[in-house]
Amino acid sequence: MPLKLTLTEGVLPRGTEKATFVKLCQAMLKWHGLTDNPVITPNVIGSIHVLPLEETFAGLDSASVVFIEWTMPSFTFAERSVQVGYVAEATEIVHQASGGRQPKARIWCNVVYAGDGTWGIAGQALSNAELGAAVAQGASK
Repeated sequence: MPLKLTLTEGVLPRGTEKATFVKLCQAMLKWHGLTDNPVITPNVIGSIHVLPLEETFAGLDSASVVFIEWTMPSFTFAERSVQVGYVAEATEIVHQASGGRQPKARIWCNVVYAGDGTWGIAGQALSNAELGAAVAQGASK
């Protein structure tokens, strides 16, 4: 489950980006009831992109921004309580990590859904059903 965290340089104190990334991932797992799931946890992956102010925009002008973007199977973030809870918590994680300097109005979250059958893990293309079964099996261990 890839997370792409994109932010303007200086939003977070230098060196705190990784800790913030980890907290965002832990929150996603928590909201889905998958904390410490042995199948999903190793597959929570991603990248951090820190860009100069002149390369980040809001309102058609340069601005300090944060984008929290997950690529997920379509069965995730399905419950409204998970959507609302995660977005609020993720926004607060980044806001706090910025020392309260990054306005919550310029922290965006979104989820992009991958097509069924396109999850490639360890060279295997998994359908939503196959991925769900693996996750459930990991939860029962």
